[in-house]
Amino acid sequence: MTTRQSAGVTAAYAIVTCLFFAWGFITSLIDPLVAAVKGIFTLTDFQAQAAAFAFFAAYGVMSFPAAALLARLKSIPTILSALGMMIVGCLVMLAAANLAVFTLVLLGLFILASGITILQVAANPLAAALGDPRYSHLRLTLSQTFNSLGTFIGPLLGAHLFLAGIEVKEGAVVTKEVRAQALAGIDSAYFWICGLIAALAVFFWLSRRVVTEAAPLSTAERRGIANLVVDAFSSRWALFGGLAIFLYVGAEVSIGTQMALFLNSDAIWGHSDAAFGVPLLGYAMGSDGIPGVSLQEAGKAVAFYWGGAMVGRLVGSLLLTRVKAHRLLALFTAIAAAMCLYVFAVGGVTAGFVALSIGLFNSIMFPVIFTLTLERSTASAESTSGLLCTAIVGGAVLPLLVGLVSEHSNYATAFTVPALCYATLCMFAVAAARKPKLPRAEPAAISLH
Repeated sequence: MTTRQSAGVTAAYAIVTCLFFAWGFITSLIDPLVAAVKGIFTLTDFQAQAAAFAFFAAYGVMSFPAAALLARLKSIPTILSALGMMIVGCLVMLAAANLAVFTLVLLGLFILASGITILQVAANPLAAALGDPRYSHLRLTLSQTFNSLGTFIGPLLGAHLFLAGIEVKEGAVVTKEVRAQALAGIDSAYFWICGLIAALAVFFWLSRRVVTEAAPLSTAERRGIANLVVDAFSSRWALFGGLAIFLYVGAEVSIGTQMALFLNSDAIWGHSDAAFGVPLLGYAMGSDGIPGVSLQEAGKAVAFYWGGAMVGRLVGSLLLTRVKAHRLLALFTAIAAAMCLYVFAVGGVTAGFVALSIGLFNSIMFPVIFTLTLERSTASAESTSGLLCTAIVGGAVLPLLVGLVSEHSNYATAFTVPALCYATLCMFAVAAARKPKLPRAEPAAISLH
């Protein structure tokens, strides 16, 4: 490879990595958005979680079609198609903010997430392929680190734009001025996201030749959606892994989307200034000088839930070099379950810190579940991966259940739902220890949620 070619590949890899950051950032905006729409449109907890449902339902609908699209169109056209769909989703969100129509918000989120689903299917193997094959895992890990950085920044900016003056406690009234400000924040966020995505699309179009030359050949070229689905469902371990991904993503997302509302509640941080005594956390939250934690301040704190996952991925990568994957998964899921039960049983100010810390133990769950399943599934890697990506729809279903529980009880009680999910994942890890690996060629690069 010439110096010019190498520079082109490096530039292509850099822009692909920007995509990882972009979809992490966009996905984590759901957390403050759920809290915002609850106040803007005067919704129940269950109704507000429809925003998360609309977003993550796209994974259930689009994962297998995305794999088939990639096999037909190859990487660059697929990525451009995904970016185009994401732009359409942003435009619908702009219309929703200006017209103040909640159903349009749901439609915009579904379209946006559909584009992200297609993007993940195409971008993960592309990031691994852009460069020396010996360092493919390093490149993918680096790209996923930037994805985690996006999930950390998203809630900070989203809370700043969406939640200023918003209150959702019983008896609170959202004024027309505050409502208009929150809608304007949503409009501003998705306007700039739309511009960013358009710029990425232009770059990809201009660099399509270099990227095309480095793109991997699809191994699923002769397989349609029906064949992939039938093959995936023929394997008990593919189904077991699909259930595990469903429960993991559902638990992670339901905690994240409820976190701001949970921290803002009077039983946790609503009347406490304890969080502002923690240097980095207090600085990020930015106290407004009023005693207690407002919804906006709580929304900024959610960034540390996702930031814990970023730190955990770095630490977990080191631990996985010394500890078997199934053992580390069993340990992390057991700790996460215990933390959820602590929040439920004990409550109080400390429960807020415990809840934020759960993100640290979420960190390694998705990639470990993914690889443990691929190693034991009798279905092809493409079919198994397609089913596991489809199972991300758990992020749509379980938040609705959590919202229903919190609506009829309280936010602390709702933590029993993810506790049960983590307990089941611990059993998955134990079962994986008893099931030997199957001989298989090295799997394709995977998406880390």
